[in-house]
Amino acid sequence: MSVLKGHYDWDAILGGLNTYLRLRATPIGMKLFKTVEEMEAIPRIRRPDAIHTADQIVGQACRLGWTVGVTAEDFVGAQCGAVLGLHPQDEEWKAGKRYVGVWWESEEDTRIHQQEMDVVPYGTYKAMAVSPLATGRLDPPDVCLIYATPAQMILFINGLQWAGYKKLEFSCVGESACADSWGKALSTGEPSLSIPCFAERRYGGVMEDELLMAIPPAYLPKVVEGLAHLSKNGLRYPIPPYSVQNDARAGLGHSYG
Repeated sequence: MSVLKGHYDWDAILGGLNTYLRLRATPIGMKLFKTVEEMEAIPRIRRPDAIHTADQIVGQACRLGWTVGVTAEDFVGAQCGAVLGLHPQDEEWKAGKRYVGVWWESEEDTRIHQQEMDVVPYGTYKAMAVSPLATGRLDPPDVCLIYATPAQMILFINGLQWAGYKKLEFSCVGESACADSWGKALSTGEPSLSIPCFAERRYGGVMEDELLMAIPPAYLPKVVEGLAHLSKNGLRYPIPPYSVQNDARAGLGHSYG
């Protein structure tokens, strides 16, 4: 499942993820563009005819299978554009005064929250597009977004850690959790897990039992290969419950060698 000239075998990658994890949400890609023209050149791309949140745009790709491109002007406020580096992280944005007394008690709490968000630096990109990975239209995307249940997600991470083990550490800013997922993955180039926030669930269609992994595409072949090895060892999804009363030794012998 190698990468050839920057292009990915999406049939093999998606086939593996669905075989081993039985994903119900469509895996999608996200890509930033330095010019609007580059974004609009993507085949069959849709442009919004209304004002949205970034969560809605991501949801249109994940839940409806659309390829959608946006600029900062398509977003309802500065927060969405700032996370993606499409809007300045200026003093007004850093203050976040509209959130005071709504999401955080004081101006200082709000200022700290804005400061703690992982965002793409402003000034390089003018547009963003999302599309199902299966279309290949963003090949390669900057990051892939994988929605999964906690049980699916821990096996996804186990697959990632199968070879070349590395401890993964994730953050949680609370509301505006897109900063923990695509904001962090885009700005660091590393996988980033998040608990989708209120806005992602209310406006982006994220289900209440879903987590989100934002991950650069180069990691995905490694994940699938790891999942294949785990599956051969009997470590598969769905994870069958063993019972809280049975003698644990027999089960542990199968699962932990």
